[in-house]
Amino acid sequence: VVIMQTVKYIEDSKIIKKFLVMIFGTVVLAISSKIQTPYSPVPATMQTFAVMFLGIVLGYKLAVATVVLYLIEGLLGLPVFAKGGGYIYLMGPTSGYLIGFVIGAYLSGLAKKHRDPIVTFLHLLISVSAIYLLGLLWLWNFMGFDKSFNEVFLVGAKPFLHLEIYKLLILTVISGQLFKLRKFI
Repeated sequence: VVIMQTVKYIEDSKIIKKFLVMIFGTVVLAISSKIQTPYSPVPATMQTFAVMFLGIVLGYKLAVATVVLYLIEGLLGLPVFAKGGGYIYLMGPTSGYLIGFVIGAYLSGLAKKHRDPIVTFLHLLISVSAIYLLGLLWLWNFMGFDKSFNEVFLVGAKPFLHLEIYKLLILTVISGQLFKLRKFI
C-alpha cells in the first residue's frame, strides 16, 4: 500500500511539474510577443525564437501542449498575442503564424542533440519555415487571392528573414546547453 501511494505521489508530482512548465512556457510566449517591431500587418516578434526554444527544451509533446495552451489563453481573451487576444484576433492577418507555432514547436521538439551545428541549424530552419508557410497562406487568404503570392511574401516574410536567421544562429549556438535542460523537465 505504501509503495502504491508513493508511486501515485510521484506521478502526481510529475503532472504538476509539467503543468507548471507549460504555464511558464505560455508566459515566455506572451512576453516574446511583446518584444516587437512595428511592421504592419505582421509585426516582427521574438515568438518564433520562443517557440523553437520551447521545442528544444521541452521536447515535441510538451512544447506542442504549451503552444496549444497559449493559443487557448489568447482565444479566451487574455492579451498574450502581439496586439491583444480574443477570438477575433485569431481571425486576423497573423492567425496562420499563430497556428504555425504548433507545427514549429512539434518540429523543433523533434530535434536531437547533434555535434554538427549545420544539422541543428537546418532542423530549426525547417521548423521556422513551417511557421512562415502557414502564416503566409493565411495572410494570402486575408489579403485576398487576387494578390500574387510574391506580394504576400514581401509583406509577411521578407522583412523578417534577416531577423529569423539571427534567431536561428543564436539557437544553434546555445542548443547544446538547451538540450541539457530537457533532462530536468
